[in-house]
Amino acid sequence: MASDVRSVGTGTSGTGAVAPAARAPWLPLIVVVLTQIQASFAVNALTVSMAGITSDLDTAASSVGTAITAGTFAMAAFILLGAKIGARFGTRGVFQIAVAIHALAMAGVALSQSPAMLFIAQASSGAVIALIAPALTVFIATSYHGDQQAKAIGLLAAAIPAAGVLALLIAGSFATTIGWRWSFALMVALGAVNLVLSFGLKKVPNQPGLTIDWVGATLAAVAIVLLSFGFSGLNTWGVWNATSQAPFDILGVSPAPLLIVLGLVVGQVFFLWLRRRGAERRPRIFDLRVLATGSERAVTACMAIMLFVGTAANFLIPLYMQVVQGLSGIETSFSIIPYTLSIFLASTFIAYLYGRFTPRILAASGFAVVAVALALLAFTVRGEWGQAFVVVGLILLGLGQGAIVALVFNTLLSSAPKQLAGDVGAWRGLVHNLSGSVGIAVATAFAVGILSSTLAVSALDHPEIGSELISEVNINEADFMTNDQLEAALSETSATDAEVEAAVAINEDARLHALKVSLLGLALLALLAIVPALRMPGMRKGDLPEKLEPDDDDPIDEVEDELEVAR
Repeated sequence: MASDVRSVGTGTSGTGAVAPAARAPWLPLIVVVLTQIQASFAVNALTVSMAGITSDLDTAASSVGTAITAGTFAMAAFILLGAKIGARFGTRGVFQIAVAIHALAMAGVALSQSPAMLFIAQASSGAVIALIAPALTVFIATSYHGDQQAKAIGLLAAAIPAAGVLALLIAGSFATTIGWRWSFALMVALGAVNLVLSFGLKKVPNQPGLTIDWVGATLAAVAIVLLSFGFSGLNTWGVWNATSQAPFDILGVSPAPLLIVLGLVVGQVFFLWLRRRGAERRPRIFDLRVLATGSERAVTACMAIMLFVGTAANFLIPLYMQVVQGLSGIETSFSIIPYTLSIFLASTFIAYLYGRFTPRILAASGFAVVAVALALLAFTVRGEWGQAFVVVGLILLGLGQGAIVALVFNTLLSSAPKQLAGDVGAWRGLVHNLSGSVGIAVATAFAVGILSSTLAVSALDHPEIGSELISEVNINEADFMTNDQLEAALSETSATDAEVEAAVAINEDARLHALKVSLLGLALLALLAIVPALRMPGMRKGDLPEKLEPDDDDPIDEVEDELEVAR
């Protein structure tokens, strides 16, 4: 059976004759790109619309970050199961149901009247993207071969930053003119278009011989949900000591770190379960042979670090623009375009360097560029965002990030056994969303922690701020606030005009300091990623098989660790 799959994937007949190249249809690629835009648009639109959402829903800016992480964590929780469900019950049918549900979730975001409703709608959209994402890879594998397939995979990767550019332009314009809600109404319309177009795709046969490991799927989902609530609660519930906003505490300890630890424990049980099922040669929700070698695990480490760093920076920069500088949505959009466009260009054209340089050299160079870019931003950012060094820093950050994200996925896809391409895609989606969500949550908690400590020290150093006002304000629960929001909050206290003026000045300095320290911390993390980057495997040629999920009795090729062979 494995030989049949490989012959289909390489475009040969059973006798070994090379099939003539045929012109590939455009419809599958159009559906793939438009659906990826639909799935990726929401996160970028939420970021750009931060000012409007916080004002409309009367919530803190960090609540938008919580909604973003809700969607990405939900996708991570169900991505492994999503790949199997599509293969088991029919990729096209499952895809169409998921696209329709995602459009309804976008309608929920557009109609949100509270942070809780926004959170639920975004989490729902993330859960169904877990069904959409694997299907896109299947459509490419069954519709394109050879160079056409490689280009289609590149366009799939490039569609994510392309969605970012569109979100910046469209959501930024809407947020400044007709309102932020219309951006998500537009995604409802796009979902309807994608649903109609999908009926033109050829049906991918379902695989009745595929058994779904429901226990493994449940363990993975529980672990990620626990990690989701834990990391999302770091800022509001407290990193260690429980705040007044924590739903409960245990001996004064915040539930956030407890949930994180519990999630890690369940995660270890999940991997033990996979090893046991593998030793018994029984079906499992994820095949650990995708990560069988040290070089493949190094790819995952690079992927996780880059997505952590990139997503954190992608959240902190708009946060700074809109909360610190007070820029409108459209102004934020145009300010970020050089960064997002650089990601798009790098992820599109990095494939042209694969034949000239090894993935190790490309990845290490990319992380060095990212570290330099973040350090440049940390040392040069100030009130005027349009300064030349900041723009250069954003462009360098985008080039490094886009190149690495595209590189690591293609490297893992080529190095793992071809019969496990579906598991590779699912693993990439899990790492992508889990690392990105953790990046936003940790970066937010870290930045707010720096902000709180800076405010506490600065308040004591300013004699014009009386001890009575300090006692009225809980600095330990500080958050990023605009000057107007801070003045409104202080108007409910005993603060005098002089104290309000001093508090605004202190807050401005503290916000800038928190951003600088956070960006510098991300730069150091990018430098550390050079270590696993130097252990990445080389590229191997070959098409994806048309059947990305092996049936229970399909043999799997063995792949040797290049580093061990070299020794």
